[in-house]
Amino acid sequence: MVAASGTSGKSPRYYPAEDVKAPKPSYKVKQNAAKVRKSITPGTVLILLAGRFRGSRVVCLKPLESGLLLVSGPYKINGVPIRRVSQAYVIATSTKVDVKGVDVSKFNDDYFSRANDPVKAEGEDEFFTGDAPKAAIVSDERKADQKAVDASLLKAVAAVPMMEGYLAAKFSLSENDRPHKMLF
Repeated sequence: MVAASGTSGKSPRYYPAEDVKAPKPSYKVKQNAAKVRKSITPGTVLILLAGRFRGSRVVCLKPLESGLLLVSGPYKINGVPIRRVSQAYVIATSTKVDVKGVDVSKFNDDYFSRANDPVKAEGEDEFFTGDAPKAAIVSDERKADQKAVDASLLKAVAAVPMMEGYLAAKFSLSENDRPHKMLF
């Protein structure tokens, strides 16, 4: 007697307890980058609305492929480093700075991606020791890039009267302010 192979036309000797569901077909659609508002152009002064630097005025350097905006304080004036910001979290002002002399060609979304460090599996004892959170370490490359961008951006800011004080000042609302009637 010959044993039946798995590829023959015979039915199996058992049936699974539950029906195996066939995966549904998925259509992967490439997402297009968000369109940047007309009011946001390179050189526009923006007010950040959320995050660590909320209320700070920053200069838009360029839109990135992902739809995010590349902005900088400059760091020397208000402490805001080069960072990516969603346009949903900014107010565009009518104030402009000439940023033609600023070289931002090396900045893209890959520049801001995090390095994949291996996650350490910690036991119960290590979990409860309560080490203080480690401060973020800024690489020397990022510091050099920040200084290079700040040097040319500070020249552009110095060309506009009172711009340095404007960028250093925080934006805030008081009790009687009507933001819907304000012109930025």
